[in-house]
Amino acid sequence: MRIATLQFAPKLGDIEGNIRRANELLQNGNRSNGLDTLKPEILVLPELALTVGYNFPTLEAIKPYLEPAGQGPSATWARETARKYHCKVCVGYPEVERARPGCDEVGSGGEETCYNSLLVVDERGEVLLNYRKTFLYYTDETWAAEGDAGRSFYELTFGPAAAPVKTIATSFGICMDINPYRFEAPFTAWEFAHRVLDSQTQLVVLSMAWLTLLSREELDLLAERPDMDTFNYWIQRFLPLVRKKMRHLVDADVDGVGGVESGKQVIIVFANRAGEEAGVEGANAARYAGTSTILAIRQRPAVLGSRSAGAVSGGGEGGEEASASDAPDASAFDVKILCWEMMGAASEGICFADTTADPKMVFGLVKTGT
Repeated sequence: MRIATLQFAPKLGDIEGNIRRANELLQNGNRSNGLDTLKPEILVLPELALTVGYNFPTLEAIKPYLEPAGQGPSATWARETARKYHCKVCVGYPEVERARPGCDEVGSGGEETCYNSLLVVDERGEVLLNYRKTFLYYTDETWAAEGDAGRSFYELTFGPAAAPVKTIATSFGICMDINPYRFEAPFTAWEFAHRVLDSQTQLVVLSMAWLTLLSREELDLLAERPDMDTFNYWIQRFLPLVRKKMRHLVDADVDGVGGVESGKQVIIVFANRAGEEAGVEGANAARYAGTSTILAIRQRPAVLGSRSAGAVSGGGEGGEEASASDAPDASAFDVKILCWEMMGAASEGICFADTTADPKMVFGLVKTGT
């Protein structure tokens, strides 16, 4: 698959400016080719990417920027971009749903319900999916309702008209969705990761506004280097894909490194934003971790006589240290984390991967003794 994300630093409430900046980065790239040369099959933008930034403390503060599903500036931009670059586009936006007057359902009689949503359009600009964030962060709870996790799964189709169509089972999520529910569920519940496994997902698309505790000065020092603490945490939230056997029948790249003969893999796209955002109405400033990443967790049958899996490591950059050796499936396969691209914590531009090519980095598992 050819996958792209756009990592940038949208300005709070500056719709026109954010759209101009997004278009500029997609056209010119970041010391690399633009999207017209890269020709991705799917483009993923961060959470609430174009219209508002993220840091709104009340419903009244975000209300001027709400959009009905498939309408408004985010949907218009997604359609135009999809047609221009001939790819699917996923964009985060703040949704308002207005109930039909006279309806007996909750929210009827002209009432409105708001959601933190992700709109997915195809190459023709037609709406495929409108996913609503299921696990809300505390800043979401001031204005948004919970979505339905059952709507996070969709089978995307790829391929030109003259070629065989490729159908890819895809799970969508927005930022907090990968965390424990309200941070009240056990850390090891791994609700999102288990849904990925249970649905036999091949591709995970995550639109994010992931925060960092790093100071402005620390982010500036990182610059083009990723925030590895953030990366390691993301991997930890997908440990069930390390520990349990993947049961989907065909990978997204049946002819590439993830083909059937190479074992099984799940591709994960982390599309985060960067920059610092001032608060409104007394809200605290927010800083974002960047580090947008395109990777896959790959399982291959274990070599006869190999020792059981222990902890994730790799690349000399540090790695996840959670043990996998206690899992019932852990000794049945070897696991690698293939990473094609990882952006800096403070950089803006296109994060791109062709997942049929060799990855830039491979993270492995530390082997425990017999």
